[in-house]
Amino acid sequence: MGETSEETQRFKRIAAAAYDYDNDSRWTDYWSNSLIPPSMVSRSDVIDHFKRKFYQRYIDPDLVVETMSVSSSFFQPASQSAPSPPTNDQTQKQSSAKRNSEMLATTDSISNSSRWNRHMVLFSLNAWVLIVALFAMIPMVPRNLSHRAYRLSIMGTACSSLFSLFIKCGMPRAFDMQGLEVYFQAVVATKTFVYFIYSVTFVASNLCLKFALIPIICEAAEQIAKFLRRTFPQSFFYRKWLERPCAWVESNTTTLSLLSSHVEIALGFLLIISLFTWQRNFVQTFMYWQLLKLMYHFPMTAGFHQSAWAKVGRKVNPFVRRFLPFLKPSFSAAQSWWTR
Repeated sequence: MGETSEETQRFKRIAAAAYDYDNDSRWTDYWSNSLIPPSMVSRSDVIDHFKRKFYQRYIDPDLVVETMSVSSSFFQPASQSAPSPPTNDQTQKQSSAKRNSEMLATTDSISNSSRWNRHMVLFSLNAWVLIVALFAMIPMVPRNLSHRAYRLSIMGTACSSLFSLFIKCGMPRAFDMQGLEVYFQAVVATKTFVYFIYSVTFVASNLCLKFALIPIICEAAEQIAKFLRRTFPQSFFYRKWLERPCAWVESNTTTLSLLSSHVEIALGFLLIISLFTWQRNFVQTFMYWQLLKLMYHFPMTAGFHQSAWAKVGRKVNPFVRRFLPFLKPSFSAAQSWWTR
């Protein structure tokens, strides 16, 4: 297990070193706002250290960045032939090196503490969403409490998604058109944005489709399991009660994603059926089918949704060809629009 973790971290460090920082506008802003002594700005090991911290913050939060220590031997003179008492110049250099080391250690400590606090808040939000959503799914819960828990879990998912986007993408570097365009391109490229749109689609709806809570429960369980295994692996409570459930969730992420994709597609057809009831909502149905199309093409969900839609096609197409041949042109036009 330890060897696998070390091998994973080695590949992550290689990926961090190969990342194109020069073409990422966030790196320029991050580097200019870093607290680095002027005497150390040009050192390659300092630059590499802050590049890894940048990569951990914006690209891969699972990358482990060790605290940087400044070796005092870097400031010692090269000649070691004969010991001599330190001069004033050497004493100043050594004291300067010590201050620089303490400053870097303090900066790393503050940064790590702030990042840990943010992830702790996100974990609390996800745990709250998971508990409330599971409560809403219990059949014996009274109807009014169940509906209220349903609303709270949808709203909690929207809040946790927004906070997760803030952790991953931060704030826009500039509030002009170009800066906002770059920022929203980074936001849209995340899976969290998809779940934010998913929760917004249902938060204002009159329908109470508890079926819609299944993808939310799966996503919250995955995020909670990752956080617990990364943060509390040596905790007695975790090892006794939570290690096996977390290990099961992380080893079955593909199954959970497939389940979520099937549920999301089924919800699309349920919304179409609801158009023939008094609870119909044409705007919500249109928005949700646009979201389904986005999920079909989005890289992180495309594989699961394409697999699920292929199963739907294998069931529906023979039925249409046999009993409803006049609908075949309409189905072909819909499929061509869907795959565009």
